[in-house]
Amino acid sequence: MFNRHHHMRPICCPPNIMPTQIAPAQVSPTQEVVRTNIFNTIVPHFHPIHTTTVNRHIYHHQHFYPRTYSEVNEYYQTFQQCGNMGNPNPQCFNPQQRRFDS
Repeated sequence: MFNRHHHMRPICCPPNIMPTQIAPAQVSPTQEVVRTNIFNTIVPHFHPIHTTTVNRHIYHHQHFYPRTYSEVNEYYQTFQQCGNMGNPNPQCFNPQQRRFDS
């Protein structure tokens, strides 16, 4: 009735690999950052003069070339669980070998 063999080895089975699950996103409260830009503006004031005794008309042609600029910031991050020295994850890579080229 009773198993009198006390030195039996356990039966090893391969591990069950369950489907990957995605947890709900964790969203932190928005932090407000205030950046002040100061723009100096010159406002030209014109005071035309007309003299009827002299019919001299002087035209001053001023050419302006306004420009616009834009800026793009790109950030890349990777997070990997690389294990430890006794049990490393072989899928981890050396971050110095990884490049993000445009």
